[in-house]
Amino acid sequence: MKTPKPLVAAIAAGAALTLTACGAPSGGGGTSSGGDGKPRIVWDMWAAGESDVDALEAQLAIAQEENPDVDIQLQHAPWNDYFTKLTTNLASGNVACVTSMNGQRLSGYYEAFMPLTAEDLATAGIDEADFTEGSLDIMSYDGQLYGLPYDVAAMMVYYNKDMFAETGTAEPEAGWSFDDFDAAVAGATTDAHPGFGMGMGEFQWMSLPIARSGTQPVDESGALALTDPDFVEASEWYAAIAEDGYGSLPPSASDTGWGEQEYQAGNVAMAVDGTWNAVSYLNNEAGFEAGMVDLPQQGGERLGLILGSGYGISADCEDKEAALKVLGSLVGEAAQDQIASSGRSYPARIDSQPLYFESLEEGVRDEVQAAFDATFTGLEGQRSTPDWAQVNEAIQPQLVSVYTGQTTIADVLEQAQQQFGE
Repeated sequence: MKTPKPLVAAIAAGAALTLTACGAPSGGGGTSSGGDGKPRIVWDMWAAGESDVDALEAQLAIAQEENPDVDIQLQHAPWNDYFTKLTTNLASGNVACVTSMNGQRLSGYYEAFMPLTAEDLATAGIDEADFTEGSLDIMSYDGQLYGLPYDVAAMMVYYNKDMFAETGTAEPEAGWSFDDFDAAVAGATTDAHPGFGMGMGEFQWMSLPIARSGTQPVDESGALALTDPDFVEASEWYAAIAEDGYGSLPPSASDTGWGEQEYQAGNVAMAVDGTWNAVSYLNNEAGFEAGMVDLPQQGGERLGLILGSGYGISADCEDKEAALKVLGSLVGEAAQDQIASSGRSYPARIDSQPLYFESLEEGVRDEVQAAFDATFTGLEGQRSTPDWAQVNEAIQPQLVSVYTGQTTIADVLEQAQQQFGE
């Protein structure tokens, strides 16, 4: 595996960008105080709009109530800006003491965070046993814990029950096989609509090949393994969905959310997406009845990845104890209950998870819980390389050419392996 470049060297080019997010309070790792002399801890998070900000402020209120001797300040930026500004802040040493991190991006930012010890978890009031099995992998890199997860997610297959009924296609059930998936795609395809929305995002297209092959595209040593024969074969199977006429084809590489958008609009019978969109699909504006099921199995086995996001303490935070207490509150019982009750996220804390299902309409509650129970079984943490984001940025624009038969997925994977592998 390539040796990671020091973060400061890798990000220096972005140092001229704005350092503070969206008019929120500035604050880096250095200790600062509010007007009342309390230590000030800045919490940095992404937010897409007013509803996201309202949800964050509700969690902030909980953390503030639990830590009256600390002045907690929230700063936020839209998702597309958040990591750009985080990269810039790294170059200037201005990273917020409590910084949010998407687990799939941690490999490129782990040096920004303090490693967390058992003593740190005790200070934060955290018991690892309170969290979903495997969820601590979300904020771990190379065997070291750098933060704590606030939510967990996994990929699943969403399907349009109305289209299945119209075509007389049997609805998928938990534990279904890839043979069942093939039959469902073919059966649900009509002249009016394809059976499947071809994915363009990392997990929207990779999840089925990973599940089918039982292989991650990064091996256990952390080396890029895009050309693993089993993964290549499974990726070729996935690309053939489009080749065989069962897939809705994105018009351009810029349509990064193509498969999910086609499903949401009621244009395809199935698509792969994360559990984080379950509520959105249940309440889709197209008016169809949505269903969901775990990824298919191959030979009675299925490999799925546990995904999610969390919070860590910046490496240059001077008031580590105060930051740990704030971190503990943000992933504590009250904050996790708030996340779950809103239905916005599936919490990492086990005891809070039933509240997520209670937030749903009674008519779908049991069905969604059964699908989640199946989906969150037998998962493992995602392995990634320090330049994993760049790997996916290289592959994604070429997927349209793969789906339209202008190139092969094997060639695309080989090129990326040569560029980013050993």
